[in-house]
Amino acid sequence: MDSLKQPPNQKRVALVIQYQGSRFHGWQRQPNQRTVQEEIETAIAEVIGHHPPIHGAGRTDAGVHAAAQVAHFDDISPIPPQQWADILNQRLPNDILIRGSQGVSLTWHARFSALWRRYRYTFYTDKCPNLFVKPFSWHYYYEPLDVELMQKALNPLLGKHHLAAFRRAGSKRHHSWVEVQDTQCYCQGPFIHLEIQANGFLYGMVRLLVGLLVEVGSGKRSLANFTDIWQNQRREQVKYSAPAKGLCLLRVGYADFPFPSPIWFETQPLFMFKNQKDSKVGSIMT
Repeated sequence: MDSLKQPPNQKRVALVIQYQGSRFHGWQRQPNQRTVQEEIETAIAEVIGHHPPIHGAGRTDAGVHAAAQVAHFDDISPIPPQQWADILNQRLPNDILIRGSQGVSLTWHARFSALWRRYRYTFYTDKCPNLFVKPFSWHYYYEPLDVELMQKALNPLLGKHHLAAFRRAGSKRHHSWVEVQDTQCYCQGPFIHLEIQANGFLYGMVRLLVGLLVEVGSGKRSLANFTDIWQNQRREQVKYSAPAKGLCLLRVGYADFPFPSPIWFETQPLFMFKNQKDSKVGSIMT
């Protein structure tokens, strides 16, 4: 917006948002569907009388969770930015929570100022189902998964690559280049966690990647074949998308972020059982 046209009292408010995605049709507002964006915009409108557009750092799919999604909106009310978290939490449904709100520069943008996004995918591998972990994990108990092999398959993804093989149809993005900055695959008791960090993600990318990766972990697909598929953009060979409920937008990174780390850094608790030793393999940090 041209600074000459901005109201003199305009403020930009940044939010750190958690949501349990099971009953949402994703982040982005859609006709006749329940979405996170619409719920938050509606709550803001109850306070200031109109719907300001909210801009999110990423557009999570239907059923995907967020531990620390980031968004912003512009406000001309006298409400201090840091009070918006409490105000919205009084009006939002139980499956959305604002962890913090702060004022930011009018040039700061939740999406375009982001340097990276990080996702975590969680598997639950015990044969006995567990109601308390069911909404947040893929109950994968059919065969053992080799975590070390899965990490080896992820290693070549580090760097900037054309990842059209992990892109669902319907994306409006004009290219498929992604800079993968970090990958980790590790066990904690009966849970396997896969984390991937990149400058941005393609539509459906993580779930398609996970769907192919379990074939490596189960021994049905070789490391060489997995790499060949994405390096040569063989989208037709990527047939399965992992269930949405195992995926969580873990956090978003910025050069200038006004929130202390406890608000946003590690806010999805890791499941673990006390009677089982934790183990971790394949950490690659950039």
